[in-house]
Amino acid sequence: MPADVNTPDGSRPRGRQVARTEERIIEAATRMFVADGYVATTLAAVAEAAGVGERTVYSRFGSKAALLKRVVDVAIVGDTEKIDVLGRDWMRTALTAPTAIERIDALAAASRQIMGRAGALFAVAQQAAAIEPLIAEQWQQGREQSRHAQRVVWTRMAADGLLADAADLDRLIDTASVLTAAETYLLITRMVGWQLDAYETWIRDTLTRLIDGPGIPGPGPVGRAATRPTGG
Repeated sequence: MPADVNTPDGSRPRGRQVARTEERIIEAATRMFVADGYVATTLAAVAEAAGVGERTVYSRFGSKAALLKRVVDVAIVGDTEKIDVLGRDWMRTALTAPTAIERIDALAAASRQIMGRAGALFAVAQQAAAIEPLIAEQWQQGREQSRHAQRVVWTRMAADGLLADAADLDRLIDTASVLTAAETYLLITRMVGWQLDAYETWIRDTLTRLIDGPGIPGPGPVGRAATRPTGG
């Protein structure tokens, strides 16, 4: 029997069973957090909805706050694989495309993906942070991780010669971090009522204007007009 199918102690099948159990818990918790909110959702109710024992949920996650963190983390990247945002295929173009505009397009698309999957859960976490110190700490960690991702994207863009020499890299990172923050998405959806299409377009256009703005020489090779065919 091939070694990659089974092991003598059955650890691989058990590993798959554990992973599937976690997925069921996360799926149930996602539905309940979004539908009922953080306070009204209990681990007992999640366990019942997932078809597992309450002790299984406690042993796997330890607390409701830890479960919410895991649910949000999975929603951000789209699955339970231990690969962060910067390692995802759908983020790779934002790091490697040959033009700044293609990278900005990919960054806007990635922001849309994340908010489409996790936006409703961000709203739950934002509310829960006001009453749960652990979630408040996790929310701040999320801000820092998001800012780190923006720093990697823009620093690499500069290193690859895709930004004008006069570009203020720190300002670009600061502005992009605020534009793509979960709080910004939640504010836009609540105040303006934008859907994901409008949100993605706004991110893309605002970042494009940022690198093509009057404070930065250009458009040169980074401008959208210079990198898109004009017909003829």
